[in-house]
Amino acid sequence: MSQFGLTAYVADFIHKTRYDDVPAEVARLGKASILDALGCALAGAHTPTVDILRRYVQPFEGVTGPTASVLGGGAKLPPRFAALINGTAMHVDDYDDTQQAATGKFQGIHPTAAVLSALLAAGESCGASGIDVLLAYQIGAELACKLFDATHPNHILNGYHSTGTCGLLSAAAAVAKLYRLPPDAIRNCLGIAASQAAGLSENFGTMMKPFHAGRSGETGIVAADLTRMGFTAAASILESPRGFFQAEGGGWEPERIVDRLGQPWAFVDRGIWLKPWPTGSLSHPAMTLMLSLVETHDIKPQDIARITIKTSENISRTLLHHRPQTELEAKFSLEFCVAALAVDRKLGLKSFTDEFVRRPDVQDLIGRVQYDTFGEAEGRAAGHTIVTSFVDLALKDGRQVGGKLDYGKGSKTNPMTQAEIEDKFRDCAGFAGWPADKTERAIATVNRLEREADVRTLLACLT
Repeated sequence: MSQFGLTAYVADFIHKTRYDDVPAEVARLGKASILDALGCALAGAHTPTVDILRRYVQPFEGVTGPTASVLGGGAKLPPRFAALINGTAMHVDDYDDTQQAATGKFQGIHPTAAVLSALLAAGESCGASGIDVLLAYQIGAELACKLFDATHPNHILNGYHSTGTCGLLSAAAAVAKLYRLPPDAIRNCLGIAASQAAGLSENFGTMMKPFHAGRSGETGIVAADLTRMGFTAAASILESPRGFFQAEGGGWEPERIVDRLGQPWAFVDRGIWLKPWPTGSLSHPAMTLMLSLVETHDIKPQDIARITIKTSENISRTLLHHRPQTELEAKFSLEFCVAALAVDRKLGLKSFTDEFVRRPDVQDLIGRVQYDTFGEAEGRAAGHTIVTSFVDLALKDGRQVGGKLDYGKGSKTNPMTQAEIEDKFRDCAGFAGWPADKTERAIATVNRLEREADVRTLLACLT
């Protein structure tokens, strides 16, 4: 680490890293996450959450100065507001990528939405190349994961949502890289961003949760733009006794970030998981297991007397809606997710409506779910991961079937294939009514993005 402290070490990594420093597998996985997030944005662009934000920023459409595109629509906005809309759209269905916390810690972070929304808006406004956007994205995603890893567990336990805290810093870092800021300016940019880092997990299951991602993307642009204009901030904001880590968690864990940026990259370390279902990823091991059980044993909803699920206490606190009535609450309800899979054997974007959540057969099966938990000490003693989940079905004919799963579909252990990722993009685009020819061009353009001279070629497929 630099003799000048953690903020300087981070700034040096941002400044010095070149595209040739990114391993081929990391580059491939990064493009997969970008395609995944763009599909999420198309699907999320017409949700009530995003519609409200679009109405809020409508007065800024057509203003003079640099503009950027709203994905899934035709509006042009100042880059900061395009990032706000697009980042929210990427996260609104909770379908975007996630890095789970290390064992012994809590929750995770959505690294792509904040970073990519900021980069697309800033990159379009300045005509950045595909390779410039890809490099800045890799730096931002890497920093998001390592900053999150370094936070004290109290960061989460005190109620912060890491996508709104660490995600905001990583968006600022990515835009600073895109703008080719020198190290001292990058430190300043991080100082501006850190004073605005926020987002409370009590808002999970409401419109505010995806707003955290959009606001992070917006503020990343604001921090970099203000830095270029000479606005000043503290140069050691990360490690300072009154800085980011201390204020938002009571300390940090140096061994998780010092000399760890790019060593190894987060994409190939624990991995950044893509989601097969539009729900909180902590539910996915139990959902993967539930779907396997009902398909393997051909179980119908009427066959089930009781569903017993068991996860860590932290998962139960995060998936906090145990009798959901709205589609936003259902995204953070493990009871709904396993019940819906038993009813439909699938759980896609069309499953998340208030009407489906309130359907009598779904609510009836939710009522037959018993949710048990294990404590942190029990989990450590048993060697569980932070997402280890148990599902047991008591059937009316007296049979019992069940099992345990440590990781879900989409994780590094059980990843989505490239074909599955592209099909997910097509499904999201189809859900949004997006033209098939633009859909296929977008897939092809992302796959060759390092060869595109201007990122606007990609945006033309998405607007």
